[in-house]
Amino acid sequence: MTHELTASRLASASSNATTSGGWWRDAVIYQVYVRSFADSDGDGVGDLRGIREHLPHLARLGVDAVWLTPFYVSPQADGGYDVADYRAVDPLFGDLSDADELIRAAHALGLRVIVDVVPNHTSEQHVWFRAALAGEPGARERYHFRPGRGPAGELPPNDWESVFGGPAWTRTPDGAWYLHLFAPEQPDLNWENPEVAEEFSAVLRFWLDLGVDGFRVDVAHGMVKAPGMPDIGRGAQATLIGTEPLPFFDQDGVHEIHRSWRRLLDSYEVPRIGVAEAWAPTSERLALYVRPDELHQAFNFRFLECPWDTGALRTVIDESLAATASVGAPTTWVLSNHDVVRHRTRYGSLARARAAALLMLALPGSAYVYQGEELGLPEVSDLPDSARRDPAFARSAGQDGLRDGCRVPIPWSGEEPPYDFGPAGSWLPQPAGWGGLSVAAQTGDPHSTLELYRAALELRRAMPGLGAAEAGVTGDEPGMRWLPAPEGVLLFTRPGFACTLNTRPVPLELPSPGRPVLSSAPVETDGRTVRLPPDSCTWWSL
Repeated sequence: MTHELTASRLASASSNATTSGGWWRDAVIYQVYVRSFADSDGDGVGDLRGIREHLPHLARLGVDAVWLTPFYVSPQADGGYDVADYRAVDPLFGDLSDADELIRAAHALGLRVIVDVVPNHTSEQHVWFRAALAGEPGARERYHFRPGRGPAGELPPNDWESVFGGPAWTRTPDGAWYLHLFAPEQPDLNWENPEVAEEFSAVLRFWLDLGVDGFRVDVAHGMVKAPGMPDIGRGAQATLIGTEPLPFFDQDGVHEIHRSWRRLLDSYEVPRIGVAEAWAPTSERLALYVRPDELHQAFNFRFLECPWDTGALRTVIDESLAATASVGAPTTWVLSNHDVVRHRTRYGSLARARAAALLMLALPGSAYVYQGEELGLPEVSDLPDSARRDPAFARSAGQDGLRDGCRVPIPWSGEEPPYDFGPAGSWLPQPAGWGGLSVAAQTGDPHSTLELYRAALELRRAMPGLGAAEAGVTGDEPGMRWLPAPEGVLLFTRPGFACTLNTRPVPLELPSPGRPVLSSAPVETDGRTVRLPPDSCTWWSL
C-alpha cells in the first residue's frame, strides 16, 4: 500500500519542492530513540504505539519530520542495530500494523517519517548468517569469511579492530574467521555479492510502499572494504574514524551503492530522501555522499564535535557550507544524538546548550534535534554498572561504552520516575530530579527550554530568510554574511535577520543589530546598544 500525504503542511512542502529543491533542504528533523521515547504496554521499553500517542508533542514543537531508530526484529545485542529481519517489527516494539498506524498518524499531523536502515551488517541470528554457519553452499559469500593467519590459522586475517573494542574478527568452530566491525553479533555483509544489493533494494521498497518518507543509512561509509583488506599497522583504530583514511571505512565503492539507492528513491512520485550517517576525514570527502545523484543529506559530525569557541565554530560553519555548496547540497547541523554525550553536559551548562540550539537553528540548511534536548536534559553520568546496556561497555579500546547516559527515557509528567514514560518503570533508571524537566512542567513556562525550542521553530517557519538552505557562505554571496564582532562573539546576517552568539562568561555591550525577537537569555537593549548576556544567542529582526 502507498500512503497519501493529505495534511496541508505536507502538501504545501511537497508543492514547494520544485522551487526550493526539496522539503528536506531546510527541515528540522526530530530523532526518536524508540526504546526511550514512550512505553504504551508497561514493559519498561518504548514502543511504536507510545510514539504514535505522543506525536502531538512533536507537531506542537514544530518539527517537520521524525526519524526512528531501528524497530526491526532483533536480538537487541546493540539496541536494534543488529537486525535479524528487516521486514518485520520486533514484538518488543509492536507489530507491522503499529508501524503502519504510526506512519498514517504522523502524516495526518503534517510530519514525515524517516526510518533507520542498517546495511553494513546483520544480526548473527539473520537467516543468512545462520545458513553461513551451517555451511550451506554460497551462504558465506554474503559475508566476509576468511582463513586465519599463523601456522594453524589461529590468528585473525588482519589487524582490524572493532569499533566497540577488541579484534574485528571472530573464529567459527570450523576454524574460519568472519568480519564484524562492531559487535561479534553483527557480522559485516559483503556488498560485492549481488544478492546483498538485491535484498536491500527489496527492503527499501517494502518500507517505501508502506509510506515512509526516507531512510537514515547507518554506517553509510562502511559497506565497502579496501581490496585485500590490508593491515592498518596501529592500534586504537576507533579513535581514527573520521580523522584518517581507513581501509574499512569511506571507500570510494560505497558511492555506487548510494547512487543505486538514489535512483530507487527518485522512482517514487512523492519525494523520498536518504540521509547518510557517514564519517569521513574531511568536509570535502563527506560532501561526496550528497552529490546530486547520491543521498540527500549527511550528518555534520564536525559541528557536533566543535568546542565552545567562536574561532572553531566559524571555521566549521564556513567549511561545512563551502563543502556542501560545491555539490549543490544543503548542510545539516546536529548537536546531540543517541551515540554521544548530550550537548548540555558537553558544553558544561544549560545556558550554553540553549545558546547552541539557537545558533544551530539559525544556520542555513537542515537541523536535527535529539529527543530530550528540547527539554534541556543533561547526560545521566552516574548509571550503575549493573544497569548499563551498551555492548561496548564490557569491551576495551573502542567506544567508551557509556552511550546509555544519553538514552535514558525522557520525562513526560509527574514528580517521580518513570515520569509518565509508561505504566511501569523504565529500562534504564531515570534520575530522581527530572520532574521539573518534564514536558508537562515546562509547557507554558516562557523561560523553559521547551518553550524556547517551540518559539524558535515557529520563528524559523515565519521568517523566510531563516533556515533556508539557499544561503551563500561568506563575502558578497546572498544569504549568510559574517559581520565584524568582538572576540568571543559571532555575528552574522541572513535576509531580514541577524544572529549574535556570545561565548564569553561575562556580559558584553555592542551596537544593537536590530530588534530582538528571541534570545536564549534575557537581553537588555535601548534600541542603539545591546547588553548580551554571557553564553547566550539572540535572534534579531532587521
